[in-house]
Amino acid sequence: MKLLSASTVAVALAFAGAAQAQTAATRDPAQIQAGHYTVDAGHTQVGWRVSHMGFSNYTGGFSEVSGTLDLQPKDPAAAKLSVKIPVSSVATTSEKLAGELKGDKWLDAAKYPDMTFVSTKVTPAGQDKAKVTGDLTLHGVTKPVTLDVTLVGAGTNPLSKKVNVGFEATGTLKRSEFGVKTYVPLIGDDLHLVIAGAFERQD
Repeated sequence: MKLLSASTVAVALAFAGAAQAQTAATRDPAQIQAGHYTVDAGHTQVGWRVSHMGFSNYTGGFSEVSGTLDLQPKDPAAAKLSVKIPVSSVATTSEKLAGELKGDKWLDAAKYPDMTFVSTKVTPAGQDKAKVTGDLTLHGVTKPVTLDVTLVGAGTNPLSKKVNVGFEATGTLKRSEFGVKTYVPLIGDDLHLVIAGAFERQD
């Protein structure tokens, strides 16, 4: 009998692991486990986009997100979401610009260290979609913002063995309404958000 090489075995195991990962998630809301979830900070991203003088759409992001999600798939309108984002985590491809954004002419991270979102209403908009309205606090100002949320998938993470659920959310806010007015309208007032939210169920 011919023995398989170590490299062949490793490749086979990798493909088996990939196949397992591909079947781990479901987009069927009925299969999601109810319960209390916390943000998986390592796999949650808050991206933003703003017009740069009308020449380009400039993007950046925030990280180190924390928060909770109380989920009842049989009653999606009862879901509760609360997240906190440290403003000092803002990042761009320019280290100099990221430093400026943390300063008092922009986000003023020293005075207003956190951006928060606390849901006030969840409105189902189809089998795997919802509109989530909540109070967004940024730069010391709190205003209602509505996010369009889509279920990405849910199931048991084959690596951690923990129940995970993930969503993509999009929304737009006017930064001037939150007191971040520097270079408006030269730099766009509309701040477009794209959020990859990952949550892990707490047993």
